[in-house]
Parts: sequence; C-alpha cells; structure tokens
Amino acid sequence: MTAHRRTEHRTRRGRRLRVMALPCLLAAAGAFAKPQHYELDPVHTRIVFAIDHLGFSKSLGTFSHPSGSLWFDPDDWRSARVDVTVDIASLDLGDAKWRERMFKRDYFDLDDHAQARFVSTAVEPTGDTTARVHGNLTLRGTTLPLSLDVTLNRHGRNPLTLRTTAGFSATATLKRSDFGMDDNLRTVGDAVELRIEVEASRKRATRDESDDNPATSSPHTATEPA
Repeated sequence: MTAHRRTEHRTRRGRRLRVMALPCLLAAAGAFAKPQHYELDPVHTRIVFAIDHLGFSKSLGTFSHPSGSLWFDPDDWRSARVDVTVDIASLDLGDAKWRERMFKRDYFDLDDHAQARFVSTAVEPTGDTTARVHGNLTLRGTTLPLSLDVTLNRHGRNPLTLRTTAGFSATATLKRSDFGMDDNLRTVGDAVELRIEVEASRKRATRDESDDNPATSSPHTATEPA
C-alpha cells in the first residue's frame, strides 16, 4: 500500500469513528442536561379567576405578586417542576367591602390560612409548546390535586432585564366547595375558572454568574439583541 493510500485509509477510518461516536456524545450530553432554576417575576405574574354571579355575569378577581420557583428545560418538559405560593391578602375584587367579606372564615379564612400553595407532581407534554401540569393545591388548609393546561409563550433573553426568561399561560377549573368554601352556592357559583399568566427569570447561582446564551435554546426560543 502506497503512502497516499495509507493516508486516505486513515482519513476514512477517522471519519467513520467520528460518525460512530456522535450518537454517544449526544446521549452523554442529554444525560448531563438538567432543568434550570427560574424565579417567578411577581410584577408580571398574576392569577385571575372567574365565578358565576346569579347567572348574570362572571365576577372576576385577581391575586398578585405570587412567589416561587420553576425548574424548566424547554427540550424536556417532563423534568419540569414548579412550587408557587400566593398571599391571600393580595386578593383584588374591585370593591373593598366585598374583598373584606371574602377574607371571613366561611370563605378564604385569611386569619388562619394566609397563603395558598401549588406544588407540581408530574408534567405531561401535550405538544411542542404545551403540557398538562399535575400537582397539589393547598387552599384554606385543604390539599387536593389540580391540573393546569399550560402553554409556553416564549423562552429567550428578555431585552429589558438581559435575563433568560420563560413566559407561560395556564388555565384550570376547580370547585370552591371542595376547599370548604360552600357558603351561598345559590348566589355565587361553585365552579371557579382560573387563568394564570407567568413570567419567570433564570436564577443565577452567584451575583457574577453570566446567563445562558439566548441563542442556545428550544426551537421556540426567541433571541433579541441586548
């Protein structure tokens, strides 16, 4: 075999080895990947609920400034986790007297149960940017399962904060009577429709830690110049 043929043979063999090694390298990279820690942005996260009022309308209320954490990898929804706490005192119904009435013992019972909490137990992907998040809701001292239908709106660098940010919309329905709020069911409906808008920013391990490259993300990632 001539020197030229030996060189060509080694080149082809090297190429084959690299091609064979590529799946192993990709698998190893996936094995080490893990969801990243995000913190809820309380300014841009809000919970809206709607409840029937005598059939005339659906009264709306909101809870603002929730706190909590999200662990999320846009390429692996099943690894996601969420833990959110809501201060009941943040309730806004558009009327001070009605709001105070809702804080009484037969409704939210603010004195004994000042917070509500949702902790996920499993995430079931339903599409490229959608999932059903199963978890437990603790409200008024009662913990029951609740499932949220979630859509990922956008994942990428926020041009205002320069932080990697994930934005979601979610919906769910629950019965208030299941949580002990069964007063006046003839006037105020039992079914409560929830709509949740969430923005969460990537948490840095240290103050000096740089954020992820916004160009490296899922196909739904948006990249904007700083």
